[in-house]
Amino acid sequence: MFAIIGVVIVLGAVMGGFLMEHGNPSLLWQPAEFVIILGAAFGGFLIATPSKAVKFVIGRAFGVFKGSRYSKQDYLEILMLLSQIFYKIRKQGLVAVEEDVDRPAESPIFRQYPKFMSNHHAVDFVTDTLRTVISTTIEPHELESLMDTELESYHEELVGPAKSVATVADSLPGLGIVAAVLGVVLTMQKIGEPPEVLGHSVGAALVGTFLGVLACYGFVGPMSKNMEYTAAEEIEYVNVLKIALKSFISNNAAPQVAIEFGRRVIPAGMRPSYIEVENSLRQVKK
Repeated sequence: MFAIIGVVIVLGAVMGGFLMEHGNPSLLWQPAEFVIILGAAFGGFLIATPSKAVKFVIGRAFGVFKGSRYSKQDYLEILMLLSQIFYKIRKQGLVAVEEDVDRPAESPIFRQYPKFMSNHHAVDFVTDTLRTVISTTIEPHELESLMDTELESYHEELVGPAKSVATVADSLPGLGIVAAVLGVVLTMQKIGEPPEVLGHSVGAALVGTFLGVLACYGFVGPMSKNMEYTAAEEIEYVNVLKIALKSFISNNAAPQVAIEFGRRVIPAGMRPSYIEVENSLRQVKK
């Protein structure tokens, strides 16, 4: 939502200032310049991005306009999920959750939390960690290192699209200059024309530079930065799972204490209060 508002503000400010100086908006409509700049930018993006990642990058770029993916309720949901798993393990042992871990889609615990189940990486992170603990004799420090390694790999995967979009943003001013130079070349062919014609042709050429710089600093550059923040949000979400799992499995903390460790690393703006978690835990126990 805020991304859409930002686009409107950028266009409104630029066009508003232009109109305040009695500019003619029709002069900025130069389809050829759009084709040169946007077409070359997209071609450069395809050259720089592996074919298997193109769809993922485009999907992440459009995700900028959807706003924040997580809310306080989403974080509260994963705390309740983990609490049910931890209490079941504490009462019945690790083997009791083996079927839940092997078939989470059929698990009566996991099925209660559809938002979590829609996040395939988070589901895999929890189930793979528990499966490793159930089937091996992994040491606590090794388990933490294993989870950290997975988070690092996931982070690299998530920031890749932001880097690709940032590369496109960096190329736009240069492509704007390319469009302007081509416009000047066309203007040279009209050197014998009246000043009015030459002036219009030069102005059209300069629109290319304007469009390239505006697209870079007004739209695509900010989009890449937004994608970085979105990637950080994804890591923060999975990190809550990591901290709670580590506290319960490696530190042998009580279920409620492990949940509190997880709650403390939730970003401040979305962190449920201690009382909210307590009330939700009571409902889960009932």
